[in-house]
Amino acid sequence: QVQLVESGGGLVQAGGSLRLSCAASGRTFSTYAKGWFRQAPGKEREFVAGSRWSGSRAYYLDYADSVKGRFTISRDNEKNTVYLQMNSLKPEDTAVYYCASSRGWPPGEDDYWGQGTQVTVSS
Repeated sequence: QVQLVESGGGLVQAGGSLRLSCAASGRTFSTYAKGWFRQAPGKEREFVAGSRWSGSRAYYLDYADSVKGRFTISRDNEKNTVYLQMNSLKPEDTAVYYCASSRGWPPGEDDYWGQGTQVTVSS
């Protein structure tokens, strides 16, 4: 059984940075997709960033338009960890951030999800 544990959330001022980590216990494969999603109060969960196996020993990275140029997803398969570097944070980035791991894309409810980490950006 795979478990995902996020860390790195917290309170930061607008313009600041945070780095989220998501460590997987149990075996996942380097070909598995990894992604970050977020859910703000009263809103639906939304996609933030994804890392998908491209089939040529590389990964395809994509981002929500709202975070392009500010957030960067990366992964360390040896450590079974995926990261989300968040720069130039804005109050509208405030949300609970979840990581996911899945064979396909997008991840479904039956795939692996973390418990979430709170990110709060003050103005």
